[in-house]
Amino acid sequence: MPTILIKGGRMIDPASNTDRVADVLIKDGKIAALGSVSQTAKTVIDARGLYVAPGLVDMHTHLREPGNEEEETIASGAECAVSAGVTTLACMPNTEPAIDNEGSAAFIILQSERAGKANVFPIGAVTHQRAGERLSEMGGLVRGGAVAFSDDGSPVRSAEILRRALLYAKMFGKAIINHCEDTDLSRDGVMHSGYVSMVLGLPGISSASEEIMVARDITLCEITGGRLHIAHVSTKGSVDLIRVAKRRGIQVTCEATPHHFTLTDKCVETFDPNFKMNPPLRTEEDVAAIKEGLKDGTIDVIASDHAPHSREEKELEFSFAPFGVIGIETLLPITITELVKPGILSLIDAIRKLTVNPVRVLSIEKGTLSVGRDADIAILDLDTEYTIDPEKFKSKSRNCPFAARRVYGKAVKTIVRGKIVFESR
Repeated sequence: MPTILIKGGRMIDPASNTDRVADVLIKDGKIAALGSVSQTAKTVIDARGLYVAPGLVDMHTHLREPGNEEEETIASGAECAVSAGVTTLACMPNTEPAIDNEGSAAFIILQSERAGKANVFPIGAVTHQRAGERLSEMGGLVRGGAVAFSDDGSPVRSAEILRRALLYAKMFGKAIINHCEDTDLSRDGVMHSGYVSMVLGLPGISSASEEIMVARDITLCEITGGRLHIAHVSTKGSVDLIRVAKRRGIQVTCEATPHHFTLTDKCVETFDPNFKMNPPLRTEEDVAAIKEGLKDGTIDVIASDHAPHSREEKELEFSFAPFGVIGIETLLPITITELVKPGILSLIDAIRKLTVNPVRVLSIEKGTLSVGRDADIAILDLDTEYTIDPEKFKSKSRNCPFAARRVYGKAVKTIVRGKIVFESR
């Protein structure tokens, strides 16, 4: 494996609170030296005027394999990840069949290795076949490589099942990631329940449907001493509940998506199904609360909730189109444009929510520029403005809510385990 020297970039490493100009030397797939490096290397990358960061970690993606490979595969998801500076993905288990046993988890790892791009880790199902009735083979899933447990795509409806899951996951040092939705309240809803849904005549999904389950899950987390991560927080009430729980010392973390801290339910006035997701786009008040939660640390992680669908599915009328939007390739630019450029987050804090914090939730050894660690590195241009064009994406799907948006932030080169796996110039 050739030696690589990255020269003169601005190194951003939240794990060590580093923000300075420095060289990075890579040998045998590992970071060998940092600082002012005089050693020669076979490959020299001039990073002057660019940012050198740990490879980003997207801990919430749906890669559709096995079962719906026409929408995405492990290989295509990994390809679109490295094109966006993302070197590590965690994929949800709502595949067909579900990732609910050791073999299915090991299959994800194998397909990732075959693709040879981003690192892809499976998140195992909490319950058998994600049916919500009995726990999955959690020990076997951990042996197969699962880094957390979730029934995402669906909530864990039973409080007793979730209580047991938190206790079992605690034995393995893993977190439970729950999609918080009381489906009795959200039944048949297709967008946020409020003024806009009333005007459009579309059935709504209330904020309460999320907040009731967030409150329940926090209580179960407290009584079990387990680790709870709340996926795709979308309401002001949820942010408030999590903030209070953290102050009380409960082991709860959470994430927000770029679409939930950027877009509102007013987007649905176009009836474009690319604005249909679950949880739905909420109000301006909710968006402001999520931004405040990101700023004050209540919200730990920024994740894409990448949910690819075919053109044919998303071209149905709004009520019948499936929930979900793609997001891996817009994760960085929307974060930089909507949070860093306006000063809501510093650059190092934004990168922290895309590296160190998701790594801590998943308990994996990624997300840092440290000597001796895997050379998973993103070289970024954060200062050139461009237009998002989903037709140029590496993903197999095109259901993007940010088409034609002017943004900053793109990957110039991406390195995974010491190998250059993407370069734009």
